[in-house]
Amino acid sequence: MDLLATIGGATNSLLLTIVSFLIVLGVVVFVHEFGHFWVGRRCGVGVTAFSIGFGPELAGWNDRHGTRWKLCAIPLGGYVKFVGDLNAASVPDNDEVQRMPEEERAISFPFQPLWKRAAIVAAGPVANFILAIAIFSGLNYAMGRQVIEPRIELVQANSAAERAGFKPHDLILSINGSAIETFADMQRWVSARAGETLNFVVERDGRQVPLEAVPDLKEQETPFGKQRIGLLGLQASRDPASIKTMTYTPLGALKSGALETWYVVDRTFDYMGKLISGRESADQLSGPIRIAQVSGQVASLGGVGGLISLVAVLSVSIGLINLFPVPLLDGGHLLFYAIEAVRGRPLSEKAQEIGFRIGFAIVAMLMLFATWNDIVHLGATFITRGT
Repeated sequence: MDLLATIGGATNSLLLTIVSFLIVLGVVVFVHEFGHFWVGRRCGVGVTAFSIGFGPELAGWNDRHGTRWKLCAIPLGGYVKFVGDLNAASVPDNDEVQRMPEEERAISFPFQPLWKRAAIVAAGPVANFILAIAIFSGLNYAMGRQVIEPRIELVQANSAAERAGFKPHDLILSINGSAIETFADMQRWVSARAGETLNFVVERDGRQVPLEAVPDLKEQETPFGKQRIGLLGLQASRDPASIKTMTYTPLGALKSGALETWYVVDRTFDYMGKLISGRESADQLSGPIRIAQVSGQVASLGGVGGLISLVAVLSVSIGLINLFPVPLLDGGHLLFYAIEAVRGRPLSEKAQEIGFRIGFAIVAMLMLFATWNDIVHLGATFITRGT
């Protein structure tokens, strides 16, 4: 019976992981591609296909405009194919465009003015950011946000906080001149600034006390792997009076959603900068396996609300990654358009082809590396559970 229960539990867990992953990634991909689609249609460009997934078609239908909407077998992305596109990566089929009748050429993507092409390409990432802001704002407005005020319960021995002179019951007011409203605000500041000198102002016995602290660099295990973050060694107050629920007006919720979205962007750039400078490990780069694993964990522990929040975080990440100036990604197309705007004419077909090949190689290598990280992380998780 124990064996059957274990097998049943593992099966349910795997099913939850798969379903959660498909929901999270499916929503993010659909919104991204719909951004391209919607603006393309508004600009008068014909759309031949709207696909969620790659590879063999599982199901589909044609709308009244002739667009094939389809669901494909490999659920690792999607694409919108416009009239005049050679493939799903929106590589222009210039030879085909030249052979088109005039009325068809007029609705082809390569034949559009530069500003229209740029707007259509940028619309995908912009849609991802709008989705994230809407989700964060909606959650904050509907449910509020439970927070802990930045009051200290405990200062760990031999920690950066002890060296800086923090004491129990201190209330953190600001860091480097920026107001701190919650304990989580303080953690965000500190975690991204290991080794940096931070100027704190705390309230102690009714008076304001300035403190100077340098967070220690510590390694911490997360669902996305080990992360090296800054830690002071402070524990939040456990007094029920320190736990508050923040409520928002519609405008306040919108502002909080935008700030939450910007926080994800800022942390991503911060990580990349530290990765390039050698202060951060590349093992945090995650691929589809770990995204699926985290989706299952969030769905199991955080329920629907947690899963919706994960959609928002992943949406920001997908939007931001697509803006990187790598040929094949949206940012690569925008880079080509910027060059075209400066030169007054597009790059040669040969130059664009070379760029797309380089972009494909970069994207493929990153996917392989991220997937390898996933496999290593998954193996380490099984070993840890086994021991």
